[in-house]
Amino acid sequence: MNEQKILANRYRLTEQIGMGGMAIVYRAVDLRTGHNVAVKVLRPEFNEDREFIGRFQREAEAASKMTHHNIVNLLDVGMDGDNRYLVMEYVEGKTLKEVIQERGKLSAPLACQITIRILSALEHAHRNGIVHRDIKPQNILVHADGHIKVADFGIARIADSTTLTKGDNVMGSVHYFSPEQARGGGATAASDIYSTGVVLYEMLTGRVPFDGDNPVAVAMQHLHNAPTPIQNIAPDVPPAVIRVCMRAMEKNPAARYQTAREMASDLRAALEERGERMNVPEPETEVKQPKPQVAPGERTGSVTGSRHRVQEGQSSGKLRVFLIALGTIAVAGLMIFGTVTIFRQVFNNRTVPDLTGMELTEAQVELTRNNLKYSVSYVTNDTYPKGIVYMQNPVADSPAHVDDCVILMVSDGPSAFLMPNVINMSAADATVLLESRGMRVTRDREASGDVALDYVMRQSPAADEMVTVDTPVTLTISGGVTVIPNLVGQTLQEAEISLLNQNLTLHPALKYVDTGISELHGTVAAQMPDADTRVAQNTAVTLTIYQYRENSKIISFTAPESEQQQVIRFAVQALGSTVEIDSRTRTLGTDDDRLIQYTLVIPDDRTYSVFVYINDVLNSQQVINQTEGAGTT
Repeated sequence: MNEQKILANRYRLTEQIGMGGMAIVYRAVDLRTGHNVAVKVLRPEFNEDREFIGRFQREAEAASKMTHHNIVNLLDVGMDGDNRYLVMEYVEGKTLKEVIQERGKLSAPLACQITIRILSALEHAHRNGIVHRDIKPQNILVHADGHIKVADFGIARIADSTTLTKGDNVMGSVHYFSPEQARGGGATAASDIYSTGVVLYEMLTGRVPFDGDNPVAVAMQHLHNAPTPIQNIAPDVPPAVIRVCMRAMEKNPAARYQTAREMASDLRAALEERGERMNVPEPETEVKQPKPQVAPGERTGSVTGSRHRVQEGQSSGKLRVFLIALGTIAVAGLMIFGTVTIFRQVFNNRTVPDLTGMELTEAQVELTRNNLKYSVSYVTNDTYPKGIVYMQNPVADSPAHVDDCVILMVSDGPSAFLMPNVINMSAADATVLLESRGMRVTRDREASGDVALDYVMRQSPAADEMVTVDTPVTLTISGGVTVIPNLVGQTLQEAEISLLNQNLTLHPALKYVDTGISELHGTVAAQMPDADTRVAQNTAVTLTIYQYRENSKIISFTAPESEQQQVIRFAVQALGSTVEIDSRTRTLGTDDDRLIQYTLVIPDDRTYSVFVYINDVLNSQQVINQTEGAGTT
């Protein structure tokens, strides 16, 4: 992008001031306000790269959550054609790295003051759920007036053997990695504190604690080596300051300071031990100037302070006229000032509406109605549907003025990732893996003699396809293989045993067909699937049973009196069986007959139980068989 280009019809890029692995930074002039700003533009080669777009958007999201005097504040975010950009406040000065390179070791009080301001920024960030992950002197800006600003929040860096060899930016970062980042783990608030300890060490000694020929060698030192003692390099550093620095650089995160505030407090105490005081500006107080001594017969002009001798009794009439005119002008001025103030307070002030959860078009209408401008940034989000505002800056109910800009963070839908390969994994492990990523899994079983029982045979989507958490997943699971036996002519009890021996199950819903031949009662008339069919193990087989209606029992039950409607359900199954041969439901009103009877056809000579439920609560149980009547328990 050429310098002097006007971005988004608002920002004139005047010069390039930095370049990183992901973005180019320009100094620019905001044509609307005339102020200098810093504009970070995603490098053109990454405009279609979802990973870099995601990292760029995460920086915008992180920055939009924070407003702090020690953090480079986000002013605007948007797109101009294919160019994604962030607008930050422009800090006139140097990086802390440049200061260290120019001055070498910094004095302990100065190093502590700078560190406390870094920690103040981190405390604010951590309270907002933001971990910087890349604290280093290159990201600490020292303003020309001495203010400290932390930059580049929200840039994710992967500390593995691949990224540790990619370019000077990562080479710079590896000197400040925490041990957990060096081993490829996730960064936490404790990781930021470790990196801050490394920055403090460098300010006190003029050099980083660990160095080497390549990034991997440096990372290994973070994991296993102790740094050269500070007192060996800078004997004048107070022991209390050294103790704070070394605790921040503990290998074990649990042994470090747990909050940035805690570390800052110890640094202040360390300075106070040697009588140092923090150079923090006190609140300004009004200083009354002594009134000039006026000699008798003199007056002092309110503008120049020069003295004018006025003779008593001279031009008193003109003075009265002058004072009246002056009073009239003052009253008019106050009226104009009051009118402008009232206009600004009543007509120009706004309150930022709550836009979170709205569709983008709805939020835009609401902002337009309130005479507020908006800037939209699309960020992948696994929680909010695409097109929904999930964050805003300023937050709801903040004061604003007409034409102020509200930044809308809009969900671009869930983040995409490559579908993992789960073929030949156990069904249980594959399901846990996919559901841990938020995906919904449907499992089908299919007969297979080639893939082990309960292992994945096929998957949809296929491995390495781009998917999101909303993509439905279907896994085809090997059910092994078995053959359906011929069950026709067997009794129900014999059929259950035959199916069990073939690793099959009996479908819980039986079908019946009437017969006039008593000898066929209780035997299998038909089956589905047919005999000799190859199926997956544990397939349920549906049976049709002959019933000879004269072999029946009358089941009787007297429902208790009730002033409410009752739902009565009967469930009949043989002892030791999981199949219900009968299940019926009847609803009784308050005036219905309490006596309930129904005819039950028993398919074989096993003992059966009739379970009676009232409103889904077991009320009683009756035991029956072919040769005896029913008994209630």
